[in-house]
Amino acid sequence: MSMAVTKQQTGRPSTAKTIVGTGIGNAVEWYDWAIYATFTPFIASQLFSKADPASAVLSTLAIFAVGFVARPFGGFLFGWIGDRVGRKTSMTLAVGLASLGSLMIGIAPTFASVGAWASLMLLVARLIQGLAHGGELPSSQTYLSEMAPKEHRGFWATLIYTSGTVGILFGTLLGAVLNMTLSTEAMNAWGWRIPFLLGAAMGLYALIMRSKLHETDAFEGESQAQKRAPIWPQIVRHRKQALQVIGLTVGLTVIYYVWGVVAPSYATTTLKIDRGEALWAAVIANIVFIAALPFWGKLSDRIGRKKVLWSGAVGSGLMHFPMTWLLKDSAWQLAVAMSVMLIFIAASAAIVPAVYAELFPTSIRTVGVGVPYSICVALFGGTAPYLQQWLGTSMGMPQLFNVYAVVLLAISAVFVFTIPETKGKDLTH
Repeated sequence: MSMAVTKQQTGRPSTAKTIVGTGIGNAVEWYDWAIYATFTPFIASQLFSKADPASAVLSTLAIFAVGFVARPFGGFLFGWIGDRVGRKTSMTLAVGLASLGSLMIGIAPTFASVGAWASLMLLVARLIQGLAHGGELPSSQTYLSEMAPKEHRGFWATLIYTSGTVGILFGTLLGAVLNMTLSTEAMNAWGWRIPFLLGAAMGLYALIMRSKLHETDAFEGESQAQKRAPIWPQIVRHRKQALQVIGLTVGLTVIYYVWGVVAPSYATTTLKIDRGEALWAAVIANIVFIAALPFWGKLSDRIGRKKVLWSGAVGSGLMHFPMTWLLKDSAWQLAVAMSVMLIFIAASAAIVPAVYAELFPTSIRTVGVGVPYSICVALFGGTAPYLQQWLGTSMGMPQLFNVYAVVLLAISAVFVFTIPETKGKDLTH
């Protein structure tokens, strides 16, 4: 008996090891995307022509969107690896690839020195990061959901957006500190590279941590025949669930990128709020977001996933216009608006990792989530910052984008009624 217990204790990962290994890699990936949005003005000035600053910013945001094009390919590639080779392998490879993309941006030559080759290197780096991020979320979500006790899976699922937001928060804090300590000349010359080089180093550390994790019981419990079964017929068979993933994601991805990622940059470039003050406002709002996530996660384990998802979609839709009207010309307005929106956004963000995993069988759980999720994020989330900037500055119709965001939230709210209640579902089959 003692030998059996010892084997079980040493053969399976501790809760802390699972949380750290999953969370740190996820945080690094989100950090990479956040610092790109935060340092857009500096990237635009260094890796694009300075002849037309407005065009350079739009081009930088366009490459932000292009990075999302690689996500569906990453979702399929790493989803296939996750469902055929293992969740752990998929997670480890994804964070390694993301680290490479961050390193490429950090060492990219300037437009002044090599011309358009600088912009091309940025494009390639973003495509690499898009490929990695397309595989990171479905892999880590599936791994965490399968490792979690089914009675507390909603609470465990909050680690995905909690760790991701910690990554965003760290990137935002780093931006604020650099903005205060370095001159504009220093930031333009080399300061903007620091976050990307640091991201590459953290990614390497996350790769080492993930290589030490154990595989999930759900994956190991599958037969070789199940692991070798063709992927596409199974995807077609579960097309309804794939459509549900898209429907649930479409509103969340746009509203999250608007308020959780690009709001500080938008406030700085469009509303002319001081850059340092805007970044500190974002720090406050993201702390509120982190605090709200476990509340919604625990609530979903008690009352069910559907009620919490619906509350998040409807609440975000109702508050979007009032918070947009509140945000005018000061940092405190940005802090309040972001905080209110992120509280409601947290309802969906907290539990969608668990919901997605609970919709699919073990054999295609990673790729079944990864492909539709990545397609949706690429089409809607990746284009959101560019569309917001274009409609607001170039077309002079910022309210049209707000209508667009609320309509997508309404679509997500409707899709909540199409899914079964999956609270406490057994994921071993």
